[in-house]
Amino acid sequence: MKKLVVFLVLVFFVWGFVWVNNKWVVTTDYTVASTELPEAFDGKKIVQISDLHNAEFGKGQSSLIEKVEMEKPDAIFVTGDLIDSDRYNLEVSLDLVDALVEMTEVYFVIGNHEVSVNKLEEITAALEERGVIVLMNDAMQWELEGESIQIAGINDPLMDVNLTEEEFTHEALDEADLKDEFTLLLAHRPEMFTTYVDEGIDVVFSGHAHGGQLRIPGLGGLIAPGQGWFPAMTEGVFEKGETQLVLSRGLGNSGFPLRLFNLPEIVSVTLEKE
Repeated sequence: MKKLVVFLVLVFFVWGFVWVNNKWVVTTDYTVASTELPEAFDGKKIVQISDLHNAEFGKGQSSLIEKVEMEKPDAIFVTGDLIDSDRYNLEVSLDLVDALVEMTEVYFVIGNHEVSVNKLEEITAALEERGVIVLMNDAMQWELEGESIQIAGINDPLMDVNLTEEEFTHEALDEADLKDEFTLLLAHRPEMFTTYVDEGIDVVFSGHAHGGQLRIPGLGGLIAPGQGWFPAMTEGVFEKGETQLVLSRGLGNSGFPLRLFNLPEIVSVTLEKE
């Protein structure tokens, strides 16, 4: 009997540990500062959601929605892989989207899973019907108090396998026809950081790396798409030249079904005029 109790306690502990690691959403706060940011945008807050992969957080995404609402965002960026190509269920993701568009403007770029599921038109149409601004090699102005910055978004390189990821990214940014002003770029892949730097982007919002999926305390992520084993970029804010890149650990899983020492996160970024 004693052994059975110990066994059940151990099972309960393991189950609880795994549940927390995959269902307990945290909010990570960053400040991104720049001398080039127009004064009107000082203090504006952006919530980033990435790599949901059809994961569910409460009934109708209630716990995830609550986390976003608490931040009172001025804009919401969704940086790809809202769905998962291996277990496609658009309705699960739309439960979240329906709530987000009630809060503020929502901007979306596709990730590799939106491309690989071969339902890109269905996905983008459903989002646009709900008022989401879908950016596909495109840019638009965010205007406040007579000043403006631009919000741009580019497609995922999986759209054209005949080009290298670097070539695709350069061409996508050329097609976006960016103006010479402060730019916030939604781009799914962080491993293209050097390309974003070369193009003179001010701030990039990326996902894709899943925080390294399994994190080793004190060392970081174990593996990430596009970066392989022990990836250099899994979370945080990276800076090179005049470019800063905000990298979300994301929310869901793809391929390997679990996250360990890697809580699902939303990212809250406050813009600051230096």
